[in-house]
Amino acid sequence: MENAELVFVPLGGVGEIGMNLALYGYGPEDDREWIMVDCGVTFPGPNLPGVDLILPDITFAQELGDALKAIVITHAHEDHYGALIALWPLLRKRIWATPFTAGMLEAKLQSDRIDEDIPVEVYRAGDRFTAGPFEIEAVHVTHSIPEPVSLAMKCPLGKVIHTGDWKIDPDPTLGADTDAASFQRLGKEGVLAIICDSTNAMREGMSPTETEVSASIAKVIEKARGRVAVTTFSSNVGRIRSIAQAAESVGRRVMLMGRSIKRVSEVADDLGYLDGLQPFLDEDEFSMVDRNKLVIICTGSQGEERAAMGKLARDDHPRVHLSAGDTVIYSSRVIPGNLKSILDVQNMLADRGIEIINDGDELVHVSGHPRRNELKQMYDWVKPQIAVPVHGEALHLNAHANLAAEVGVPEVAPVRNGDMLRLAPGPAEITGQVTFGRIYKDGNLIGGEEEIGVQERRKLGYAGLVACSVVIDRNGRLADEIDISVYGLPDVTAAGDPFEDVLYDAANGAAESIPPKRRKDPRVVEEAVYKAIRATARYHWGKKPVVTVFVAKV
Repeated sequence: MENAELVFVPLGGVGEIGMNLALYGYGPEDDREWIMVDCGVTFPGPNLPGVDLILPDITFAQELGDALKAIVITHAHEDHYGALIALWPLLRKRIWATPFTAGMLEAKLQSDRIDEDIPVEVYRAGDRFTAGPFEIEAVHVTHSIPEPVSLAMKCPLGKVIHTGDWKIDPDPTLGADTDAASFQRLGKEGVLAIICDSTNAMREGMSPTETEVSASIAKVIEKARGRVAVTTFSSNVGRIRSIAQAAESVGRRVMLMGRSIKRVSEVADDLGYLDGLQPFLDEDEFSMVDRNKLVIICTGSQGEERAAMGKLARDDHPRVHLSAGDTVIYSSRVIPGNLKSILDVQNMLADRGIEIINDGDELVHVSGHPRRNELKQMYDWVKPQIAVPVHGEALHLNAHANLAAEVGVPEVAPVRNGDMLRLAPGPAEITGQVTFGRIYKDGNLIGGEEEIGVQERRKLGYAGLVACSVVIDRNGRLADEIDISVYGLPDVTAAGDPFEDVLYDAANGAAESIPPKRRKDPRVVEEAVYKAIRATARYHWGKKPVVTVFVAKV
């Protein structure tokens, strides 16, 4: 095809952890066909009050229209598929997903009571299929969830490997190790570029195996005197299986707690990933099991207030509780931004005499991403002409880029969200930028900060709200007493005067000081009262609250 180019455009997941979304296009600039790979979310911190999820801005993908042919999902982690339900109605493209991902998507639709018929084509590792301009081969990799794949995408200008999330684990508890033979074959066939996971590019060596983690958890459980609660990522079916096997090996029964972990386990069980394990106990059976015979696997590893571990820490679950002498294992890593929330929960547990074991105290967690020796192994297998580090913050991406150069990759092409990277023909080069950024899911609505009111909520959280109502008659006289309500402000000033009374006096004084003829104009009254309240609050408090003044004319 004359003037055809092969391009890569990340809209999320590059320069950050989470919210992974990539676009690949082939063809001339004015007639290019595209596919999307993954469509993930990230999670809000306290600086986004009320926001449920952070989503990638897909304006560019929407503008592609019919040129966007398909969405291919590598695996069912929230940071890779969690935005699908929210954003699919804006795109309405066919989705390609593995059976587990398809099952998770269906379960989420049912759980959230969403009546949307999303078309999904199911594929498996080893399958070959066509999506848009690309012939795609799905290659099995190991990760902390069932059925993760890398995508080998072929077009007339070459073959690109999109690794997704992966690691090397010669002894996993679920599935097989990463398919070395297929990657070696692809390398011999010729790989133009690899778009590769950078999460652990700063960590030396090889990752421990999941079987080693299971054996270590079994030893911890065996030593425990009372109940053991293990909190982990709900999507990590391999870890759930490891914990259950460890518990059974020392004569304990297993209970699941938390809506998301139960939903994941139901899908995994339907697909046979939990075969051979004893049935999990129900929460109603808690009181029937001796303390030293129970292991609870629960949500809440990131300190989420409403998750199961948070409830156990506060001792406000109606049927299940922990006591002094019990043990809590954090079989997880800390996602950046969540440390304080996790420590808050752990401090509540410690105050009640509950022992806490983190990764680092014992081998109770292993990442699902490749360390440096694993990355070197991948490059040795596929021998790409171009390395493009993705899936990581700046430090991870830079470490990965340096490693790729060290092992002799001819070209290393650093990119960030919004860059359009031309992979072929010619040297890899950023040729422009597209619209990118973040949008937010807030209840049933999706929009930017201003659209959904986050900026105003931030102000309210910082300095509260004063609402004032003024009624004037046709002659410009105050027809009723000014009404003022205060939310989130101090009760009294430094002098001990009620803050609400001080603000009332300021509002009343401002309104009274306006000449009657000018007071006939509601806008004049509104502005004067507004300025008086803000100035008075700042004088006494040092902060300016959000002020709303309503002026009615009768």
